[in-house]
Parts: sequence; structure tokens; C-alpha cells
Amino acid sequence: MGAAGRDFHDFQTFFRAQPGFRVVAFTATQIPFIDQRSFPRALAGGDYAEDIPIFSEERLEALIERLKIDFVFLSYSDLPHEEVMHKASRVQAAGAAFALLGPRQTELRARRPVVAVTAVRTGAGKSPLSQYLARHLHRRGVRAGVIRHPMPYGDLEKQAVQRFASAEDMSRAHCTIEEREEYEPYVEQGLVVFAGVDYARVLAAAEEESDLVLWDGGNNDTPFIRPDLSLVVADALRPGHELRFYPGETNLRRADVVVIDKVSGAKPDDVAMIRANIQGANPRADIVEADLDIELDDAGRVRGRRVLVVEDGPTVTHGGMGYGAGTIAAERAGAAELVDPRPAAVGTLADTFRRYPHLERVLPAMGYSEAQLADLAETIRRSRAELVVDASPARLDRVLTLEVPLVRVSYRFHQLSGPLLTDRVDALLERGGMNR
Repeated sequence: MGAAGRDFHDFQTFFRAQPGFRVVAFTATQIPFIDQRSFPRALAGGDYAEDIPIFSEERLEALIERLKIDFVFLSYSDLPHEEVMHKASRVQAAGAAFALLGPRQTELRARRPVVAVTAVRTGAGKSPLSQYLARHLHRRGVRAGVIRHPMPYGDLEKQAVQRFASAEDMSRAHCTIEEREEYEPYVEQGLVVFAGVDYARVLAAAEEESDLVLWDGGNNDTPFIRPDLSLVVADALRPGHELRFYPGETNLRRADVVVIDKVSGAKPDDVAMIRANIQGANPRADIVEADLDIELDDAGRVRGRRVLVVEDGPTVTHGGMGYGAGTIAAERAGAAELVDPRPAAVGTLADTFRRYPHLERVLPAMGYSEAQLADLAETIRRSRAELVVDASPARLDRVLTLEVPLVRVSYRFHQLSGPLLTDRVDALLERGGMNR
């Protein structure tokens, strides 16, 4: 059971080496359109003569019966603990066993020092932290190989190993908005990002060009590569989530450092509760408090205008947030009104609002296909907003042709308290014999 990421990695690292198991199907959810293809035999190995089909998770019980399934392995992230057990109950009621693989079965070993940045929830702020560390390493002259959690939404065989060093690389790979949101900030800094499907080969490619591997995890998944230093981000605006989501709690309990992010917008009691939860679950971890510095490239254009806020897609959809950095920036800049995009939504964007009813005055930057990009552009046009506030790191002006003017939002990690994270990374380099 997957969502085009962890499921393919678990297959490559565990099941290909276990002849006692035969994978006969994947199920897919969370991400649009990913159940309309198959896992290629070229990546499945010599034991598989055909592609492995991918079905919608809605068909789970029927598949267990029709394919005579013995075991169902859950292989995706950002699920409430209760939902994990609802899925387990569906599987067991259909007669099969429900299983979860752990880090020992799925983590790769690197030849370089590894810093892993993960989170307890999607949208907690792990990518700004990863980018902050990447800038620090770049200034030190350390070659950081950034490996991003997979987002293989296209041709899986062609996407087995991907290297992004320019905007042209992303265009050639037909990257979705969701992929560009993660790759663009690194590429703009002159850094190289690696991703793909076959992470043993992805890791090998990154190590050839790197002194240190920086794992930028997706959702709140556990790392695919065993870390020497594990940094885990908790969201001060979602207190309690650090103990209520899978596998976010796993990350929390394994962390060397837990970063409580977005503290300036949070209630002091909520931050104190998160601290207590961290100390109860993982008393050996250092605790750091941090913030995201949010900026508009032209705040003066926002004041007094009717604006449509476009937020980072995963953060406000399956991440569960009702708003993001764009909303905060627009309100601070004095927008007269935040336009409700729901009446203007068309096609797959209308479907998105039905699926995520908590969304009201924000438009998620959804672009998993050309058709969905067209729906996004049409929804923006129909909204009749005077201005678009673009908080998508993908940069909408590079992927859409819009008639309405646009201002961009940027946000950067800012440590407020606790042991300096850059010192922890530097100490790891020194232990690895790469002090520069």
C-alpha cells in the first residue's frame, strides 16, 4: 500500500532480496493519477517477467480476495495512528496479515556522512531547514549531495535516477509543480538535487559528487538512508501531532535533535506541551526552537487588494493545514480580502476542494499533470482576484501563463534557541575527517 515513493523503495530494498515473498500488486492513494500505470519489470528484477500492476487503494478488499493475498505491507506516510489501524482492520477483515517494515529492513548504508532532515508532519518546515544547512555547507566549501524523498509521478523507468542542477533539467524531466516545489530552491542556490526510484543507485550517484549526503525527507517519512545525524522538525502550530501520526512519532523517538518550528505564531503553552512530549518520548534528544522568516518580493502591491493565495500543495492538502506562508504574508501586508477560490474551481481542482473540505481561502498549487495545470490556471483566472500571492516554491510564473499579476513569497529557516545546528553538522564533518 503506497503513494509512489516509500512503496517502491521498500520493494527495491526488501522484497527483491526476499524470494519467499512475491509482490503481485501495489495500491496507490494520496497522489492523483498514480494508479494509472504499473511498476516496470526493468526495476523489479529478474524474478518478475511482467510489470507489477498498481491499483487504487479503494479496491483493497477485492484485491486481497481476487489475488489471494497473504500479506499487505503499509508503505506510505503522514497518517494518523488511528487511520493506520483502520487500514489494518480492513486488511485483516479481508483475511490477510497487515505489516510494517522498519528502518533495519529499508535503510541504505552510505559511504559518506549523512544528515537526515525529517519531520513529524507534512508542512512542518523541513525543507527550509534542509536548504539552510545546504547553504551553510556550500559556504564552507563542502560538497553536499542533496537527496530528496521520491516523487516519481511520471515514467518510472526513466525516473530511476534523477539529477537536477538547472531549471532546464526540471523541464526536460517534465517535473510536476510538486516536484519543482522541492527542487527549485536548491537549484536557485546552485546546488544539485538527486531523486528517483532506485535509491541505491541514487545514493551512489550523489556520493560520487559529494563530501556529505543531506537527506531532505518528504511527508513525515523515515529516511531511506541511515543517518549519522537525525534532525526532526515538529510544528508549533500543530501541538500534539508529534505523538499522533505515523511515522512521525517514529522520527521523533529516533531523533538526535528535534526542532520546534514556527514558534513566533504559536501559543507559549503549545510550545511547552510539545517540549514535554519530546522529553517524554525521547529524553536524549536536544531541543531547538526556530522560526520561518516570511517575505514578499513586493509587499506594497498587496495592500488594499483582493488577493488569491496559492499555497504549497502537500502542506495544505494531506498535510492538513488550512493555511500557509502565503496567507500569513498576505495578511501582514494588508490585503483587503483573501479570495475564496472554491466557487471558481474547475476540474481536478474542484475535486481537490471536495476531498479536502478544510480548505477555504487558499488555493493549493496542484499540478500533477498537464490537465491539472490547465485546471489550476483556469481556476486562478475565474477567481477574479486582483493579485496572486504565490507561496509555492515551484514559482507559478515559470509553469503557468497568467493574466493576473503575481507576487512571490519566500521563507527561510531561522534558529532561535538551543545548540547551533550548523555546529552539529560541522562536528559530524570533523569526525568524518573532512574538517575544512
